[in-house]
Amino acid sequence: MEKQQEFVLRTLEERDIRFVRLWFTDVLGYLKSVAVAPAELENAFNEGIGFDGSAIEGFARVYEADMLAKPDPATFQVLPWRAGTARMFCDILMPDGSPSYADPRHVLKRALGAAADRGLTFYTHPEVEFFVFKDAPKQGEIPVPVDASGFFDHTAHGVAQDFRRDAITMLEEMSISVEFSHHEIAPGQQEIDLRYADALATSDNLMTFRAVVKEVALSQGLYASFMPKPFTDHPGSGMHTHVSLFEGDRNVFFEAGAQYQLSKTGRSFIAGLLRHAPEITAVTNQWVNSYKRLQGGGEAPAYVCWGHNNRSALVRVPMYKPGKGQSVRVEFRSLDSACNPYLAYAMLLAAGLKGIEEGYELPPEAEDDVWALTDRERRALGIDPLPTSLDEAIRAMETSELVAETLGEHVFEFFLRNKRQEWDIYRRQVTPYERDIMLPVL
Repeated sequence: MEKQQEFVLRTLEERDIRFVRLWFTDVLGYLKSVAVAPAELENAFNEGIGFDGSAIEGFARVYEADMLAKPDPATFQVLPWRAGTARMFCDILMPDGSPSYADPRHVLKRALGAAADRGLTFYTHPEVEFFVFKDAPKQGEIPVPVDASGFFDHTAHGVAQDFRRDAITMLEEMSISVEFSHHEIAPGQQEIDLRYADALATSDNLMTFRAVVKEVALSQGLYASFMPKPFTDHPGSGMHTHVSLFEGDRNVFFEAGAQYQLSKTGRSFIAGLLRHAPEITAVTNQWVNSYKRLQGGGEAPAYVCWGHNNRSALVRVPMYKPGKGQSVRVEFRSLDSACNPYLAYAMLLAAGLKGIEEGYELPPEAEDDVWALTDRERRALGIDPLPTSLDEAIRAMETSELVAETLGEHVFEFFLRNKRQEWDIYRRQVTPYERDIMLPVL
């Protein structure tokens, strides 16, 4: 830690960094930032920077407002879009130096610590989808996509291609490795896949990713959004995430000769994801709009099942490549790219570990296109639906011991309270659909 701090302080001087932004997220996953002068940084490393936690969503009540943001020097990077400025992610502490119960980053660290106690490291690889529009959204107007291209389309001098190239260049300047990028199915929809990393690094990278994508869009006179489903007639944006568990250098999901080369540990991990999927969905899909995506067909999963290379399933086991045992993994497909990644990955890990600890048995795999089956056929196969609305997801979450234990009492209670309020506001809205359909005939 001391060497990392020394590196940061030396880099500030060598690169003439005049402002350092200290980043963290609130419970809902919104990025927060406070800028400090380089002269204050040494003290920030030692003691943290004080702020009013009661002003941050879900952090503290007024009478316990004092909190500290302590920068993590391992996350130091210079911001390519802002000359003379760098950033670091922070851990949020109480005045006595103990970790804040409200810090989403600490929630994930706690879950990763539980895995580390078993000698395990949790790796994640997200495929991030988002939309790019010609202009910032205006109240009451449908946004206009930046292009009319489709899946994997290559368009000469395409705006989206230039956008992805510039975003990737900026990400890599911040040491965030990108594996793939391409145009997605819907007009204006893009996908950029980040390389495997441990879940904490991935979560930090995702928060940076969102900031970079929005900054690049603004610099080009465009607007980028991670809203799960902006359009009725086009697929929404998800964040399919490939996960694996390692014990040292050994992938514990791999077993040579087993079906799909998937070990008993890997099968129990999947079984944990499936059994607890309904109760963690409010965290992985936290917005009222999230359920428009999940119920919208396409490649968005709406049913609790798994399959080998089956993209209609909630959990997919990708095809094994001979000699690639280290790459055996599991793909969880319901995640939104607008979720709080710290909380979402903490819940995926907790659900999977619960399956391993309790020795959950994996149900039969889904071999069909689950969307094409009738309700009766799905019931006969024992395939249950995910929650169909934020209201259903909240009801499943509020009785979950697993979610309460993983998030901690404070985050659990605030999250539920905030989501109930969001649902109450949403269900009172009178939509254009209702007016268009009912006013002429009623």
